Amino acid sequence: MTRRAMFSDLEPPMIRALTTKRPEMTPFLLLTPALITMLFVVALPLVFSLWTSLTPYQLTKPQTIYSFVGLRNYARLLGDAGFWVPFGRTVLFLTIALNLEFALGLGIALMINKITWGQRGLRTIMMFPMMFSPILVGFQFKFIFNDNIGILNNALQSLGLTDQAIPWLVDGKLAMFSLLFAEIWMSTSVFAILLLAGLFAMPRDPLEAAKVDGCNAFQTFRHITLPFLMPFAYIAMTIRSLDVARAYDIVKVMTGGGPAGRTELLWTMIARTGYENARMGQANAMAYISTVLSILFTWYFYRKLIAARRFMGGVQ
Repeated sequence: MTRRAMFSDLEPPMIRALTTKRPEMTPFLLLTPALITMLFVVALPLVFSLWTSLTPYQLTKPQTIYSFVGLRNYARLLGDAGFWVPFGRTVLFLTIALNLEFALGLGIALMINKITWGQRGLRTIMMFPMMFSPILVGFQFKFIFNDNIGILNNALQSLGLTDQAIPWLVDGKLAMFSLLFAEIWMSTSVFAILLLAGLFAMPRDPLEAAKVDGCNAFQTFRHITLPFLMPFAYIAMTIRSLDVARAYDIVKVMTGGGPAGRTELLWTMIARTGYENARMGQANAMAYISTVLSILFTWYFYRKLIAARRFMGGVQ
């Protein structure tokens, strides 16, 4: 008796009949457990949150979940300046973070690519920041930027560069700078790793041809290296535009959205509205608007990726 015959006796009659008469159904049957899991873990929560965004649902008044109000939550948000200020701050945060991460990641990748000894160890060290939990990174930089016992203020005062503590997490502009610094420190390695992979995959022939034609280092980088790396950069930006919501943990730990809401981003506003103010319906409406923001960023970088691949002669 073959192994297939032995295990076929253990199959339920309905499944055995489907796989025998219609073999093309076998992949779908194998995917059924995963599809059922996704239905309960992904689809149902999304449908529930979408429904609650169309209701005045409050955690303290569970019966409000049955009161359908249509798009009233969305209309109220679109006309509320208190929503658009954190929204614009979030877009600005994303723009600055992604561009600085790209510039720093590109510089790190170019330097590591030039190193001939110890490159493997440097690549491993470069990955360390992205391995840390965002909550841990938040506590780490909250201690570094602390007014009284922070390492940075103590170092500046010891060197005589300042005679008083700098309110890194109290002043609005300095607090936003501190958040950006923590976010960039944690995520620059994503760009560096992908851009370094692009440098490893880059053919040598165009570089040699540029040297023969008399191009200097800057001209070679601008016209050959950078265009070749742009698809890798847009892949990294697409990943980060979807992943940057992790900044909620850093903001929540370091500033809590303060001082006076000056560092509040869309994600911290959603959490405050939903859990502290118990207005879950309005919070879910904000969440869907932030989802649209993420989709727009992803679509933009995807279009840039396609254009870069077309410029380099790749397939669409």
